[in-house]
Amino acid sequence: MAEPFKNMYNEQFLERFSKDLIVVIPDFDAREFASQIMDNEWENRELKERCKHITTVLKKHLPIEYKDAIAKILGLLDYVENSRPDFSQIDDRKFGLTLEYGWILDNYVEQYGLDDYDTSVRAIEKITQFTSCEFSVRPFIVRYPEKMMAQMLVWSKHEHWGVRRLASEGCRPRLPWAMALPSLKENPEPIIPILENLKNDPARFVRLSVANNLNDIAKDNPETVINLVKKWQGESQEVDWIIKHGSRTLLKRGNSEVMELFGFGSTGKNIYIEDFQISTPEVKVGNSLEFSFKLLNNNDNRTKIRLEYGVYYQKANGTLAKKVHKISEKEYAENSVTNITKKHSFKVVTTRKLHLGLHQVAVIINGNEFEKYDFELI
Repeated sequence: MAEPFKNMYNEQFLERFSKDLIVVIPDFDAREFASQIMDNEWENRELKERCKHITTVLKKHLPIEYKDAIAKILGLLDYVENSRPDFSQIDDRKFGLTLEYGWILDNYVEQYGLDDYDTSVRAIEKITQFTSCEFSVRPFIVRYPEKMMAQMLVWSKHEHWGVRRLASEGCRPRLPWAMALPSLKENPEPIIPILENLKNDPARFVRLSVANNLNDIAKDNPETVINLVKKWQGESQEVDWIIKHGSRTLLKRGNSEVMELFGFGSTGKNIYIEDFQISTPEVKVGNSLEFSFKLLNNNDNRTKIRLEYGVYYQKANGTLAKKVHKISEKEYAENSVTNITKKHSFKVVTTRKLHLGLHQVAVIINGNEFEKYDFELI
């Protein structure tokens, strides 16, 4: 079994962190610092709780005034950047400072800096060049919406790719594991100029963030994304990838306008399935659903087809909830019959709770769902 991620915060980390802290805090008591962190509850704390706990303890060892404390933090960053012999850049990302440091310093700004906007913004701009401040920036967007979004627009033209990425990633309306941004879920227009600045960014991680931001927006404001797809389509290969990846939720929902924009027409009478078979009508938890069918393209020309299937999962309240999974997206030959076999795992994972009982599966072609078939999870 893999080592729990929370264990990256261990005695070896604290020793390394303390050696760097003592450079900028001459009277730093490393032994007391470690003792306060490794308390009786330490082993029971999960990753986020450990990170927050270290931040809380760190505050006791930094100057009382927030501005002075941030000066020490920025001094620590400068020291680490200049002193590491293995400090390097890979794909425009700096790896000299570990994520462990970054998460703690990022969390410090989030916990203690909300009332000092100017100092915190300067700190975020620096810290995010080593890790990512996409979580800590969000309370500032909520507290100072116009001011902070104006700053994000400025950051979208920053010389460092990590700051440019933050300009997009930090204002994603539905960023996973982070607080939502209700005002941007309702009206994403302040985000659009930022994405316009970043859609041709040379850094791949920045372009990925633009795509993910679009996908977030599409969940609440599909027309906004559809309009951008129409506006940006064909601009470049990179931008075409962004709008396609950013439209993945709309494609999975079978939005007919988006399907057409990406070249997937209606199935009509000439594209359909036959001989759908479920070879595992009872699926044991930990095993896989296995099914097969024939895909028929009776058109007289090669046809671009997006082939998916939907699994209707049993919920705790007895209802079924659909999750769409892609099989393929390609051209199928004219007047062709293609045999499709698929396995779908029901291995236990932390991201989905499985409930026993009736489930269903259905094939989806270009957003059009065919007949649902039952199977049991046991």
